[in-house]
Amino acid sequence: MVKRWLSRYLARKRLLAQNALVQRYIVIDLELTGLDPKLHEIVSIAWVLIEKQCIKLSQAQHAINKEVLRLEQSPVYHGIAQQDVANGKSLAAILAKLSAHFSDAILVFHNATLDWGFLKQAFQAHNIDVQPLLIIDTFQIEKKRLHQQGHEIGLDDLTLSACRARYELPHYGCHHALTDAMATAELLLAQCHQISRGNELKLAELV
Repeated sequence: MVKRWLSRYLARKRLLAQNALVQRYIVIDLELTGLDPKLHEIVSIAWVLIEKQCIKLSQAQHAINKEVLRLEQSPVYHGIAQQDVANGKSLAAILAKLSAHFSDAILVFHNATLDWGFLKQAFQAHNIDVQPLLIIDTFQIEKKRLHQQGHEIGLDDLTLSACRARYELPHYGCHHALTDAMATAELLLAQCHQISRGNELKLAELV
């Protein structure tokens, strides 16, 4: 146990010392029926890949979980109706496809506490063993930057839209997993550009 922990610790330390601008990332977004992983469900999952600062649109994926039991009021936010769910895929199949990228890509979320909390529970429930290389959260990157700049952070200052606006990125309609994954990918690239300012950027500066 100690040997395994030490091995992971050293691997993480080596990874954090690497150049963030040449890494492969998988940017993930979920649509949910609520905010509690113990009570609510994953409605859809989307992801896009970034390789050497390039978003790979041709490899973007969006899948709806056909096993959702109760959509409740969530269609008001994400627009996914019961008919869409019926034509979806099993959550196990979606998770297996998603986790295939975990061995060679760094995970990225906007508010990882929420989305990774749901995903981690789903992986455990389906007996899929995953060991992410690293998790990066654009929400936390922005929070850290605002603190460093001496800004007081308001209630809505760290939403995906508010964060994008500070980098003069275009406004996208929210609450569609693929759109939000794309928006998060663009935000990450903008944050990296601002933090690095033309210099090498270590992954440690993003966590």
